[in-house]
Amino acid sequence: MAERLLPDGASEGLIAPPPFPAKPDTAPGPAPGPARTWLAHGRWLLPVAVLALAVLGWDLVVRLNALPPYILPGPGLVVSTLIKDWAVLSGSLLVTLRITALALATAVIGGGVLALVFAASRLVELSLFPIAVILQVTPVVAIAPLMLIYLEPGTAVLTCAFIVAFFPILSNTALGLNSVDPNLQDLFALSGASRWQSLILLRLPAALPYFLGGLRIAGGLALIGAIVAEIAAGSAGQGSGLAFRVVESGYRLNIPRMFAALLLISLTGILIHTVLSLVSWLALRRWHDSAVTRQ
Repeated sequence: MAERLLPDGASEGLIAPPPFPAKPDTAPGPAPGPARTWLAHGRWLLPVAVLALAVLGWDLVVRLNALPPYILPGPGLVVSTLIKDWAVLSGSLLVTLRITALALATAVIGGGVLALVFAASRLVELSLFPIAVILQVTPVVAIAPLMLIYLEPGTAVLTCAFIVAFFPILSNTALGLNSVDPNLQDLFALSGASRWQSLILLRLPAALPYFLGGLRIAGGLALIGAIVAEIAAGSAGQGSGLAFRVVESGYRLNIPRMFAALLLISLTGILIHTVLSLVSWLALRRWHDSAVTRQ
């Protein structure tokens, strides 16, 4: 076996260490450039800018064509009507918010519990999941009149909103519970974990991102279901939510109030989505890739 010559001319069978230790690569990564900073701010600035341009275009169309308020009110008139009629619209807003919150809460409880039952029994899932699909694909505008026949108006509105919000919670949570890594399941089995321990320590954390994704979807759908059901209930003279104010304003040709109620509905939907997105980020930001901030 050939021997290697050392720097001083001596020979050994072992390889001599280098005269100086290798310098570790400690160079810092590239600093965030203008493009990265622009993308971080543009995530919020671009939608706001597009919305501002849309409102400006709306105002120009009204002014240049001299459209009367009963045809198309300008954005300034809509905002002033919202302020002037706040006493009426705020009460309707609270009614719609209460129905949406109750429907979302019952959908979370019902969908989450049923998803756990599906995960525990494949037979129950095969038996009941098609019924949930049927409820989901049936338009709520077709279900609402039937609910008004068999239930009280308030209960009918809540039931319609619940039906719309229920399926995303159920399907996403069931998918998350069934998407656990098989290797981790085998590891828990080899460790002697019980079914309850595997459920609490493995399957529920794995299903949490799926559940929160379904929750964000269900929040908006609960509001949509409440609005549609309120319109159907309002035709019977039983409504008092924002959707009823929209229908009432249309009958009275009070178009500025109609637009003000529509504006409140849109702002309510944005608020619900923002709050649920914040909840999702707070729950996942320390461990899940979808919420971890990338440098």
